[in-house]
Amino acid sequence: MSNAVFEAVRTVLAVREYRDEEIPADVLDRIVEAAHLSASSMNRQPWHFVVVTGRDALRELGGLVRTGPYIASAATAIVVAYERDSRFGVSDGSRAIQSMILTAWAEGVGSNWAGFAGGMEQVREHVGLPGEFDVLAVVPFGYPARALGRGKKNRLPLGEVASAGRYGTPYG
Repeated sequence: MSNAVFEAVRTVLAVREYRDEEIPADVLDRIVEAAHLSASSMNRQPWHFVVVTGRDALRELGGLVRTGPYIASAATAIVVAYERDSRFGVSDGSRAIQSMILTAWAEGVGSNWAGFAGGMEQVREHVGLPGEFDVLAVVPFGYPARALGRGKKNRLPLGEVASAGRYGTPYG
């Protein structure tokens, strides 16, 4: 049985090098809608997504994120913010990011989580988010510049990271 969602999870890789190619509007709309449709605690949806396009805007944004200078070469980037006072903002925003990453990957678009600390207040101000928001991440999106080994991941054996019923009882 084929499972498209599992296949995206199995094969997704972090992409930090992008081709100079725009993402079609319908594909970008699906990526943003995937964030919008993500589950959130008590359905509060304590998030806001700022879609940044344009070479100059991406270059400026990439300069603000210490861990993501490659944002400058992406086709677009999405600033993911959450309501500062929300107990679930980080969790809900993280779920939305994963939904975007997997949706993009299924469309052939690569991405990577950038940020999380350092420069995020500057990013918030740069994109005009009000003070009640904190920026969780900047996620660049674009078509990978080189072929990637889809599904070739270096992971610990499942029995080392998952237990059955109680820690130490190997799963599987």
